[in-house]
Amino acid sequence: MSHNSVPNTQHPAQKWEVLHWEDNGLLLLDQTKLPGSIEYRCCRDYREVGEAIARLQVRGAPAIGVAAAFGYLLAAVNYEPVGQGLERHMEQAARELLDTRPTAVNLAWALDRMAEIFQKVKHEEIAQVRGALQIGALQLLDTQRDQDRRLADYGNQVVPERARILTYCNTGALATGGSGTALGVISCAHQSGKEIHVFVPETRPLLQGARLTAWELEQAGIPFTLVTDNMAGYLFSQGLVDLVIVGADRIVRNGDFANKIGTYGLAVLASYHQRSFYVAAPISTFDFKLGEGKEIPVEMRAPEEVRSIKGHPVSRPDAPVMNPSFDVTPHSLVTGYITECGVFDNVQELRGTVCV
Repeated sequence: MSHNSVPNTQHPAQKWEVLHWEDNGLLLLDQTKLPGSIEYRCCRDYREVGEAIARLQVRGAPAIGVAAAFGYLLAAVNYEPVGQGLERHMEQAARELLDTRPTAVNLAWALDRMAEIFQKVKHEEIAQVRGALQIGALQLLDTQRDQDRRLADYGNQVVPERARILTYCNTGALATGGSGTALGVISCAHQSGKEIHVFVPETRPLLQGARLTAWELEQAGIPFTLVTDNMAGYLFSQGLVDLVIVGADRIVRNGDFANKIGTYGLAVLASYHQRSFYVAAPISTFDFKLGEGKEIPVEMRAPEEVRSIKGHPVSRPDAPVMNPSFDVTPHSLVTGYITECGVFDNVQELRGTVCV
C-alpha cells in the first residue's frame, strides 16, 4: 500500500477505524478529510506517524498516544544495523515523536510504556524486539478501548434523564481509537435510553466540533444542535444547558487541566449558572509530576489556522495572530472527574485508588 492517503471502501471490522495495524504499517484515519471523505494514511516509518500527529491527521490525547506507540514500533521495524546502535535509534525516535504535541501527556505516557518493553528485550534478536513491541502497541490499543467502555459506564451515572448536554471539541472514537471519553459518556447515555440532546460548539479555529463531533453524533443517531463558539453564553442564559462534559489533554496533581482553547470560558459559564461541569479522561491523561495548571506547556500553533478556514482566507495574510491550542481550567470549576476507575470529586480521591 502506498504511503499516501487511500480511500476506504471496505475497511476491516467496521465502517471506519481510527487506527489499524497491518502488514507492518499503521493505517490512520485522516481526520483532516472529515466529514467530506473517509480516507486513510498508511504510515510505514515513525517520522510519518509524527507528521500525521503534528498535522492533526490523528488527534485527541489518547489516540495520539496510541499512534505514537505504533510509531515507536515502526522505528524498530525499520531499524538497520548500520550507523547508530538500536538503543540510540529508539531513543531518537521517542524524542521526535514526543516533540510533535507538547501538551497532551498521553503521548509521553504511551512512549514510556513502550520504552519499558524495549528495555526488557533490547539485547534479544531484532525479530524478538519487534515482536515484543508489536504486542505492546496492540495491548495499548486494546487497553484504551476497554478503558473507554468503563469510563462511559461510570459517566452515564451522572447524566440525568432528558439532559441537555454541552460538550466541546471532539472527544469521541476519533479522539481515542475506542469509543471516546466525553462523547463516549454521551453515547452511553443515549444507548441506555435517556432522551438527551447535545449542543456542539464549532470549536475554532479548526472546527473539530463542526467537522468531527457533529459527524459522530449524526452517525450514532444522537440528537444535537451545532452552534458557534460565541453562542455558549446565550445557551446558559436561556436555561438550555443542564451540564457540561468535556475531555482533557493533561490533568495535574491539584486537578487543574488543559483542554481545547475555549474550555476555560465554558467552565466559568457553568459555574456562574450553577451547572455541573465534568471532565472525562482516562488515567493516562493525569500527570502527577506537575502540581498546578500553570506548569502545563501550552502548544502554540501556526497563525494560518486562524487566518483561514479550510484554506480560505478570513483576514489579511499578515494579520498578527495568537493561536494557543489549549487553555487551562482551574480545579475549582470542576464538578467531577470521570475516569475508568469511577467518578471523583477531586484528584486526591483518585490518587488513593488501586487504579493508579
